[in-house]
Amino acid sequence: MSREIILDTETTGLDAQAGDRIIEIAAIELLNGSVTTNNFHCYINPERDIPDSAFRVHGISFDMVADKPVFSGIVDQFMDFVGDDPIVAHNAEFDLKFINCELQKIGRPPISGERVVDTLALARKKHPGASNSLDALCTRYGVDRSRRVKHGALIDAEILAEVYIELRGGRQTSLSLQVRKEIRKAEFTGGMTERPRPLPSRVTETSEASHSTLIETLGANPFWRRYRDPVNVGEAVAE
Repeated sequence: MSREIILDTETTGLDAQAGDRIIEIAAIELLNGSVTTNNFHCYINPERDIPDSAFRVHGISFDMVADKPVFSGIVDQFMDFVGDDPIVAHNAEFDLKFINCELQKIGRPPISGERVVDTLALARKKHPGASNSLDALCTRYGVDRSRRVKHGALIDAEILAEVYIELRGGRQTSLSLQVRKEIRKAEFTGGMTERPRPLPSRVTETSEASHSTLIETLGANPFWRRYRDPVNVGEAVAE
């Protein structure tokens, strides 16, 4: 079973090396390319102020997270949820840098970049020269982003999950699989489809009696007797 983790964070600013910290983190589980109800989400006390410039982006003030756990208080739960599975993020370098800075502060090993899938890089490769922001991808793939009034880790992760599925051919792939199933079914049935109810027989009792009389004149074990006798129909078809 293929498991992937869709990840997003909100932070106090843009520079982890300069002391900006994570204030919200969300991770959503994908199994075999489908979103499950299993997710990880929490707000984090960054142990520092949240500038107005950041607040205008995500709407999270320090008062809102003052009573939340610090990163070291949620790290075990977060790492257990993520496990060793691939991590998917938009502009993944940003999120990974912040998470690894937090891990470094508490003496934990970093998450390897080799296990991270960057949807921004995927989109740029698939749509070169076009805008590939999350909003632009939502527009391109018809993903509803109306609930995204401000940035939020959980909302953005949910939206990114839909975008990621589309980037991998999501709806088109599902349609293609369905078409292939129908083709295989048609090949197996000789192109015929089953009726929900069988049509009523048009054979009258007189016709059936005449046909039985004819069969009796064909010898001791005529081939047509197998089709007339329901017990032998399976044997006749098998041959």
